Amino acid sequence: MIQISNSVWVGEGETVPFFGLPYSTRMTVIRLSCGSLWLHSPIRWTSQLQQQLDQLGPVKYLVAPNKLHHLFISEWQQQHPQAQVFATKALQTKRKDIRFDGLFTPNIPGPWQADIAQLLFTGSVAMEECVFFHKPSQVLIVTDLVENFSPEVFTPIQRHVAKATGILAPHGKMPIDWRLSFIFGKSEARQHLQQILSWQPKVLIMAHGLIVNHEVDKFLRRSFAWLGLT
Repeated sequence: MIQISNSVWVGEGETVPFFGLPYSTRMTVIRLSCGSLWLHSPIRWTSQLQQQLDQLGPVKYLVAPNKLHHLFISEWQQQHPQAQVFATKALQTKRKDIRFDGLFTPNIPGPWQADIAQLLFTGSVAMEECVFFHKPSQVLIVTDLVENFSPEVFTPIQRHVAKATGILAPHGKMPIDWRLSFIFGKSEARQHLQQILSWQPKVLIMAHGLIVNHEVDKFLRRSFAWLGLT
């Protein structure tokens, strides 16, 4: 795993196919002030990865931030039956085989609120995603809300597709199909973006693509220019 700050790490996982593109997978790990671990969008479990986590602390929370990021939750739940699993309502409906201990709602903070603020990004008719802000390190964590793939990971044809979709670094943003689904909810989304900007994040970790660790405010404003934020 790669350390981002004193209490934040990322683990890089395997590539999975999604709409004809090779999607990298990334897990974010936060060690809470209580010493327990919070795992965002877990990648495939391996004994080697577990050994690294064992050096950091016990796994307490498993977070599935939207309805697409669920591939490896069940195997982590099997390895850590004591861990609490949190997800969106849509994922709970989709995966009846997983035990969920809590759901993300617009106004109810998570049990980790002393360390991590959260926001359910709504306004789309297609999908909602919970985003997180680690207060001590000022790290913003998103899943598909912003994607920022390096051009080097794609073939020339895939690169053209990724650019047309809007997910190619250094100008990554929300994929176009999801953007179009905010046709009736842009005002709601603008309010969410203003809340995110008010956190003043210094680092942006995405599940897919290059991490942004400078001028994050500028990057976010450019990525969400389609919302017409003034």
